[in-house]
Amino acid sequence: MRQMKAMTLTQTQFATLAIGATAQRMGITATELHNRLKHHGLVRRLLLDCYDTLHAESIDGVVWNVEQALKSWDAKEKEMKGGQR
Repeated sequence: MRQMKAMTLTQTQFATLAIGATAQRMGITATELHNRLKHHGLVRRLLLDCYDTLHAESIDGVVWNVEQALKSWDAKEKEMKGGQR
C-alpha cells in the first residue's frame, strides 16, 4: 500500500511537470492545458497510465508527446463535430 501511494505521488508530480512545461511551450496557462487534456481523458491515459514509458524521456520528449497527442485528439473531435452538421 505504501509503495502504491508513493507511485501515485510520483506520477502526479510527473504529470504536473509535464503539463507545466507543455503549457509554457504552447504559450497557454497550465490550467487551460489541464482542462483540454482532461476533456480528452489524456491526463489519465497519457500522463499517468504511460508514466513508465514517458518518465524516461527528456522533458522535451515528454512535451512533444503531449503536444502531439492533444493535436491528434483535438483534430478527431473537430472531425466528429464537422460530420454531425
